[in-house]
Amino acid sequence: MIKKLVRHGNSLALVIDKPVLDLLKINENTQLEIKTLDGESLEIKPIKVTENSRIDLKDALEEINKNFSKTLSKLAK
Repeated sequence: MIKKLVRHGNSLALVIDKPVLDLLKINENTQLEIKTLDGESLEIKPIKVTENSRIDLKDALEEINKNFSKTLSKLAK
């Protein structure tokens, strides 16, 4: 499939056809991870949020707050 970017305000957008969105179970609320591995191509994939990922995030935030609360407070000023 070959696509062209379309103007969207000051940005460019890639329009993904509905059959592809349906196949990947992506909707307007799905978070997407976009990265490049070689600097020449993009990899776009949906982020699957699970209960375990929510727990992992909560644990990570608690660890960050425990170890860096003073630094974070200074940055917030």
